[in-house]
Amino acid sequence: MNAPSIGIAGAGLLGRLLAWQLLERGHRVAVFDPASSLVEAPPAYHPTRAAGWTAAGMLSPTAELECANAQVFALGLRSLTLWRDTVARLNPISPVSLSHAGSLLLAHRGDEGAAQRVLGLLASKLSIEQLATQAAQHAPQPLTPIGLHALEPDIHGPAHAWLLPHEGHIHTVQAMAALGQAITQHPLATLHLGAAGGVQTTGPGWLRTAAGEQRMAHVLDVRGTGYRTGYHTRIRGVRGEIFWLHAPGLPLSRPLRLLHPRWRVYIVPRGGDMVVVGATEIESEDRSPVSVRSTLELLSAAHSVLPALAEARIVHSEANLRPATPDNLPCVHHSAGLSVINGLFRHGWLIAPALVEQALHTLGL
Repeated sequence: MNAPSIGIAGAGLLGRLLAWQLLERGHRVAVFDPASSLVEAPPAYHPTRAAGWTAAGMLSPTAELECANAQVFALGLRSLTLWRDTVARLNPISPVSLSHAGSLLLAHRGDEGAAQRVLGLLASKLSIEQLATQAAQHAPQPLTPIGLHALEPDIHGPAHAWLLPHEGHIHTVQAMAALGQAITQHPLATLHLGAAGGVQTTGPGWLRTAAGEQRMAHVLDVRGTGYRTGYHTRIRGVRGEIFWLHAPGLPLSRPLRLLHPRWRVYIVPRGGDMVVVGATEIESEDRSPVSVRSTLELLSAAHSVLPALAEARIVHSEANLRPATPDNLPCVHHSAGLSVINGLFRHGWLIAPALVEQALHTLGL
């Protein structure tokens, strides 16, 4: 009667949300992950560091339509609501910063072509039948220089700006730690971490680690890049790189995306005078430290938008791999005894809560 009924392979963002929701509903859950802790992040560049620790946490359903579809958009909108409830429930355990102040698209003079390509693509996707009723509400809103200055006084340089009002961002490190703490403290949770928690393969009602095979009523395989090739899809890693900058006195309120012919640079406020600067995707499975080229390009682009960053201090940098399917869309497959959810690509924090909600509803859990 005390044996776990549900096994979760992988304790990244998806695994944590699934485990926490199931535990709160009274299920006994066994969590398997090669990291040694659910509360403390593994070192930067370490292969056990889940992609969720590295992500900037932009909740941008409209902006992500550039490389997504109506399904991701709808999941993102639903997740915006679910994140409010999730954070409210986690805050008594450990505070998590969440904002729904929108986001900004920016472009320099001379980069109008790159900007119009993105805006045209967003408009085209928002006009399709599934999204048409929401197009006006979620379409990018052009800003005058005065309007931009009213929202973000420290932005100088871009000649063009657009507001995406129904977007936000979450402090990913705080959220990962809070979820980990909630799971670790729960009396119905059994943790298999470190060498004993590395899942080699899964099947209907079982999973295998170095310690042997364990059987459960149901297994949820959410291992990210640890899944690779399995029953239902092939997973590749897509490299992302970020910098943490300490910028005292820079009152940034919302994420910024610079529309550039060569770079997709984002800048995200993180509290405590910190901002995160990063690139959205690099087709490489290299986990090594950030290169000089990336450092110069990303930070120069960020400085071109926020000149005050010239005096910021680089306090941390890291790279990680996002799990992606061949078409960059999420893979969800349920069968008797086994569910596989993977390939969240760069949309993990945007769509994970809604995917978890759908999965638990489908499974009747």
